[in-house]
Amino acid sequence: QVQFVESGGDLVQPGGSLRLSCAASGFTFSNSAMSWYRQALGKERELVATIAVTGIVTYYADSVKGRFTISRDDARNTVYLQMNSLKPEDTAVYYCKRRYNPDFWGQGTQVTVSS
Repeated sequence: QVQFVESGGDLVQPGGSLRLSCAASGFTFSNSAMSWYRQALGKERELVATIAVTGIVTYYADSVKGRFTISRDDARNTVYLQMNSLKPEDTAVYYCKRRYNPDFWGQGTQVTVSS
């Protein structure tokens, strides 16, 4: 079955960096656009970034443009999110999944930005 395993979340100080990873399985990864989402406590889940099958990045939320970079490694069935210049408002649980498929959500990985 389709599965997503997110990792790399941590507690980091404002201005710091983290690299999230998402290992995917159960489908043809190289044929799928992939996205990162996040959900802060008490807020709705939001789309953060999308990368197409070609590796071209098709979307960044305005709030992360210039700070976050999405990438993919089709040989490892893995999508990454490099997060720089982190802010307290980036605190959330981060999830990945296929952009255009009704997949179940994985467990996510917690990112906390605090001094």
